Amino acid sequence: MEEMFSYVDQLGPEKIIHVYQPDLDLKAVLVVDNTAAGPALGGVRMAPDVTTEECVRLARAMTFKNAAVGLAHGGGKLVVLADPKMARSAKEKLIRALAKSLANVEEYIFAPDMGTDEQCMAWIKDEIGRVVGLPREVGGIPLDEIGATGWGLSQATKIAAEFCLLPLAGARLVVQGFGAVGKHVARFLSDEGALLVGVADSRGALYDPAGLDVEALIRLKETGAGVIDFAEGKKLDREAVIDLECDIWIPAARPDVIHQGNVSRLQTKLVIEGANIPFSREAENLLHQQGVLCVPDFIANAGGVICAALEYQGACESAVLQTITEKISANTRMVLEKSRDQQVTPREAAQELALNRIVKAMSYRRWSR
Repeated sequence: MEEMFSYVDQLGPEKIIHVYQPDLDLKAVLVVDNTAAGPALGGVRMAPDVTTEECVRLARAMTFKNAAVGLAHGGGKLVVLADPKMARSAKEKLIRALAKSLANVEEYIFAPDMGTDEQCMAWIKDEIGRVVGLPREVGGIPLDEIGATGWGLSQATKIAAEFCLLPLAGARLVVQGFGAVGKHVARFLSDEGALLVGVADSRGALYDPAGLDVEALIRLKETGAGVIDFAEGKKLDREAVIDLECDIWIPAARPDVIHQGNVSRLQTKLVIEGANIPFSREAENLLHQQGVLCVPDFIANAGGVICAALEYQGACESAVLQTITEKISANTRMVLEKSRDQQVTPREAAQELALNRIVKAMSYRRWSR
């Protein structure tokens, strides 16, 4: 119980709910962090090793993310302790049971995340209806298909590159994680002239200083193969992606990949955090001291949640990418200007921006119901 209360501060969490159905081997944790701005919006993450602590941290990241981009939503997160590669029939049973078990938690809106997709969200819609990130056929805006998060990352990168005096044309890019987020940001930045020299997924890493064919890599991944199955480039252990010299390094996979023990291995000028909580605070501080610019996760990777919020409001697909461009470009510039002018880290500047908005939203609430 003491460990649980160590998570609590003036912002939340409002609720931590554990779900357990032994007959289905369903184990899940929902954290509703803060709903001052509106119902909590955050993805359903499926992985065999997720923890309550990780869920709390991810939910808080969503609170800050949604506040920073000015959405009428608070932050939440739902984690499912399971293998996302399980058989489709088993996954459907698990997701449907999960939705029904949380049907009455109306302050949380389901959304896709790592290990879940639009099909999973369609099952949830069929059960309880409170969901975003749906397939187009049932009224959704398919954020993975259009690359909403990757598009937002590319816009953050364009603004941050100005602060580094780094031309995107010819800039060497490394992407750690080549899934729904990583492949799109690689594609969008290569369209701007960046050169993808390194990439990694769960099976290994691939490096070619002359540049990798992004479209060919994407086609390969869509077959279910790993990046190390690509015909060209040098095959490496997946952790070797940290050591690849580049101008832009983008983590787009799991949390906590860079920490005090390995941050010194990075050889880059600019980090754009595509995953949620991919760097420890100590690692970010060390990079700042070394003059490496690091754009925080909840500023850079908000494209997906912007898309989800627009879908929830009934917006059309054509409005999504423009809104993502406007919000993420403005926030990235605001945060980096504040960081430069006030001599603080980008995360400190970003958290001040988000916290001010959350506290203001909380001031409008009558907490005693």
